[in-house]
Amino acid sequence: MRLAPLLLALLVSLPAAAAQPTTRIPPSALDTAAKLRTIALADDTGWKVTESLTTEVGPRLAGSEGDARAVEWAKAKFRELGFDKVWTEPVTFPKWERRGESAEVLGPHSQKLVVAALGGSVGGTVEAQVVRFPDLASLEKAAPGSLAGKIAFVDHRMERAQDGRGYGMGSRIRGAGPSAAIRAGAAAFLMRSAGTDTHRVAHTGISRYAEGLAPIPMAALSNPDADQLARLAAIDPSTRVRLLLDCGWDGEYTSQNVIGEFTGATRPDEIVLIGGHLDSWDEGTGAIDDAAGVGISMAAAKLIAGLPERPARTIRVVAFANEEQGLYGGRAYAETHAAELAKHALVSESDLGAGRIYGFDAGNIDDGAKQAVQQIASALAPLGVEWRPGEGSPESDIGPFAAMGASWAWLGHDATGYFDLHHTPDDTLDKIDPQVLRQNVAAYAVFTYLAAQAEGGFGSSPAHAEQPARGLGR
Repeated sequence: MRLAPLLLALLVSLPAAAAQPTTRIPPSALDTAAKLRTIALADDTGWKVTESLTTEVGPRLAGSEGDARAVEWAKAKFRELGFDKVWTEPVTFPKWERRGESAEVLGPHSQKLVVAALGGSVGGTVEAQVVRFPDLASLEKAAPGSLAGKIAFVDHRMERAQDGRGYGMGSRIRGAGPSAAIRAGAAAFLMRSAGTDTHRVAHTGISRYAEGLAPIPMAALSNPDADQLARLAAIDPSTRVRLLLDCGWDGEYTSQNVIGEFTGATRPDEIVLIGGHLDSWDEGTGAIDDAAGVGISMAAAKLIAGLPERPARTIRVVAFANEEQGLYGGRAYAETHAAELAKHALVSESDLGAGRIYGFDAGNIDDGAKQAVQQIASALAPLGVEWRPGEGSPESDIGPFAAMGASWAWLGHDATGYFDLHHTPDDTLDKIDPQVLRQNVAAYAVFTYLAAQAEGGFGSSPAHAEQPARGLGR
């Protein structure tokens, strides 16, 4: 008798507990998004912003004079574009400098090699025999002391793919290879560039030494020079190389996340965040990585603000500081705004170049938001963007916020040619197709507007914290 009322209460409560509010996008917003799509495809704001950053500032290595000028540029550009609010938030990190680098084969086959010091490398000059390893696993198996006084050379060739998945192994070699070489006793570390090109330019990128290990010089070879060194090592296993790196850490530096926003009409305390990272490596002008992302996000927000009526939610654009050396800007944003997690309806970053956007999905969302995600996907379809459930991941700087539970969106760029240019002197404005950049802006404008107009939330909550990432790790 006593169980019956309890069971009845439980049965009555189950539907209410299981039900989730359904997030919908009203038909009027879908109509406006179609008009916005047409406007964006005819607009050149994204190109002008990207051109301005790469031309007026150029390379923007974190902690450099170019970094400081980029911060001032971003503040001025947000104001020029009419953003309602513009501010900065400090981001402090160790400062690394590149001053010079060279390499050459010694002996009877003497010749120059094209190299780039890996970010975080110590300086120094090493003359030693080269020992080639076909992959990271074989280097990691090398016995302690077996490479004493030698240069470890990992000769893994990166795979070309639309989603850039080959970069995962390339970045792992760059990150773990130097420490594996040190454990085996090596005096220096060389790797085939984590890139898919055949040009004689080397790809830089950040690396780290495992705690407790004595640092050694570490650098990447251009792909043609990696081919050459592999052939020379096959001809003569005693082939020697001189590697000279002038670089290293020089104290701490405080840069800024630069933020602009257009205030929402009816729910101004709720935010849709988009952005790109403001810093770049020092060898090119950082056009695809990531001036394009800054240009795309600034332009998309500007076009939305130019509509006859503002969307309900606030649109926030972040130009993140120092992504390249460890997501410092993204981590700082996540820490600063952790208490506002639930107010961020959706977050997204453009940081995989300026290739055509081909795919869309969202993560850390509640079941009740799936209909709205499908509606956004349908609005993106005329741009050639497919809804690809289960693909993609939160790109670079929004990763730390997504790990805390923020709902995120992925707009996947075609990265087939991205790693031909990534982290090289070839990363320059001429590599961007203005028409394709307009498609990028249109996709971000449609997505951002519809997310800002959605009736209901997407699920940003600590309950989604530490969900497993999908796709390409950045």
